[in-house]
Amino acid sequence: MSKVRSQLSLIVVLMSLGIFFLLPMGAAFEYSIRNGLEGGYSFKNYLWAIREEDFVYYALRSFWLSSLTVVITLMVLVPLLTWIHVTKPRVQGWIDGLSLLPLVIPVVAFAVGAQLALPDVVKNTVLELPFLYFILSLPYAYRALDIGLRAIPLKTLVEAARSSGANWRRTITTVIVPITRTAVLATVALTFALSLGEYTLTVLLHWDTFPTWVTFVAQENLLGAIAISMMTLIIPFLLLAAISLLTPSSKNER
Repeated sequence: MSKVRSQLSLIVVLMSLGIFFLLPMGAAFEYSIRNGLEGGYSFKNYLWAIREEDFVYYALRSFWLSSLTVVITLMVLVPLLTWIHVTKPRVQGWIDGLSLLPLVIPVVAFAVGAQLALPDVVKNTVLELPFLYFILSLPYAYRALDIGLRAIPLKTLVEAARSSGANWRRTITTVIVPITRTAVLATVALTFALSLGEYTLTVLLHWDTFPTWVTFVAQENLLGAIAISMMTLIIPFLLLAAISLLTPSSKNER
């Protein structure tokens, strides 16, 4: 009976979360396919968005900036968290607290201060955005990876790989990352989604990306702007779902 009750509770929670997320998205999608004063439904708002002159340019720009943010996040956090868990477990509490600072620091102060601290190579160029996006997504990416690393016998795996002659880079890429694939994919999803939709920081630094362009075109066609926003939600979701489905098959082939 207790097992049945726990399963029912899980089903209720999942259904509640599904309604919480899917109901607003369904309402936004229904609104985006309206024909306005003409009545009825069609996909003309989506066609209008795709045919806009700067749609592809800003979509690709935000895509590669978000992808670069994901690369920076994985290159920094995976080795760092692995090293902390294995060699410095006593400082994990301090690191947990520091990773929450982007949530409490005002975006205005963060944008100015972090920009001044960046290297001259990327300062005052669009390449500064991925580094700032990385900091903004740190509280979420850090916890997604931390949960995955806590769920495995990390120290035993690292010691076994190191005793077999693998260096740190090989240990992380061939042992840690494949085992924590779910946590890594969750980190990729969170970082990519937050970077793709970041608006406030981008506006403060006077850069034009896909979210700022959507705000601009919303003044011309509100329903079209909602259609664009729906695409920014659906396309990353489909892309990440495809990655998660293709990864296991590629592993089995090897």
